[in-house]
Amino acid sequence: MEQLLEFITNNIMLVAAWGLTLAMLLWTEQNKAGKSVGTHEATRLINKDNAVILDIRPKKEFITGHITDAVHIPVSELDKRITELDKHKQKPIIVVCNIGQTAGAASKKLKNAGFENVVRLSGGMTEWKAQSLPVIK
Repeated sequence: MEQLLEFITNNIMLVAAWGLTLAMLLWTEQNKAGKSVGTHEATRLINKDNAVILDIRPKKEFITGHITDAVHIPVSELDKRITELDKHKQKPIIVVCNIGQTAGAASKKLKNAGFENVVRLSGGMTEWKAQSLPVIK
């Protein structure tokens, strides 16, 4: 611990540059992926704001269990089928994938297409099922 403090005091500019780089990396990753919500916030959006669930997983994963009333458009077809969501432009859209990583890119596509209130489900369906929330098969 003593050596760490000595290193920091001797290399304050290096440590500051490292901290700034880390902060910028985290900020860029967060903005790239878009805002995420947990399962509790997602259920609140569904129940109070009539949020639309957009499940972007492949069909074989979708049929193993999905959130009630989810719109299924696999991420590979999103560019071609994005107009199917036009009627939901004014509603919140929650993008759901398997573990929450693919949803970021899909959210960005939706925002670029004019959808303003787009969020991704943090942890995806894996987290949804881990919280024992209802799924339809």
